[in-house]
Amino acid sequence: MQLIQTVVVKQVLTEKSKEQLFEKFQGRIMQLKKESDQLLFELKRLERTKNFSSEALKKKFDKEIQIRKEKISLFEFQMEQLHILPLGSEVQEKEVQALIEVNVGDNWDERNGQSTIIVEDGIIKEIR
Repeated sequence: MQLIQTVVVKQVLTEKSKEQLFEKFQGRIMQLKKESDQLLFELKRLERTKNFSSEALKKKFDKEIQIRKEKISLFEFQMEQLHILPLGSEVQEKEVQALIEVNVGDNWDERNGQSTIIVEDGIIKEIR
């Protein structure tokens, strides 16, 4: 029988991976800022048409803009933490799903433990 199991993927921090993460965070921040600017533009455009309830519309747009500002703050915090972490640290990158084979007589405790994949500069270094 096959089961689906969650596997944690961790990345070992190197100069290269640190730089890539930093650029990834900067890119997400820029995207979120563009989205916020676009939402403000759309709000002003819709307010001029007067086809919608301006108070309810403004609340909805303000909520969306606030969500993006919170995400920007989170990415900025992660960038600060990235500078603090020493090289060689393991950072959880994501979780993926894997199929595992279980058979009658297998040790359930061994099979049920969460697996971890360690990646260094894009190459799988270790599977735990």
